[in-house]
Amino acid sequence: MNKSSLFHVKKRTLLAVAGCVWLAAGINVARLGWLAYLKLPSITTLHILFSLLVFCPFGMMFFKMSRKHAKRIRGYEEESRPIWHFFDLKAYLIMAVMMGGGIWLRSSGLVPDVFIAIFYASLGCALAMAGLLFGILFFQYEE
Repeated sequence: MNKSSLFHVKKRTLLAVAGCVWLAAGINVARLGWLAYLKLPSITTLHILFSLLVFCPFGMMFFKMSRKHAKRIRGYEEESRPIWHFFDLKAYLIMAVMMGGGIWLRSSGLVPDVFIAIFYASLGCALAMAGLLFGILFFQYEE
């Protein structure tokens, strides 16, 4: 194995890597939301409705983004690519901004626990569902 192929994986494996990364990120973000929910004095129907309202646009956005990345991965001419090619540069930048913004938002104390609970639980579930979509696409992939 030469040095240039050391970190290369098959295109199908890139789908699995993307699925694992998105699923792990989603579970972690949702966990932060659920922990914030546990701090609330009570969880109302309105909280659940707001969570669903926030989940829907993020779910659609991540669904489209997952399909776009899967299409890009399947479209690579080479059968193997570096393992970090499950994202493109734009996706890495978006991820860095979202992570940095999320960390800042939670640590700033500018928003109440109810916001963190609703937003993070919803966003995390949407991310995790995108990870599951990558998993489905992995199993459907035909070489």
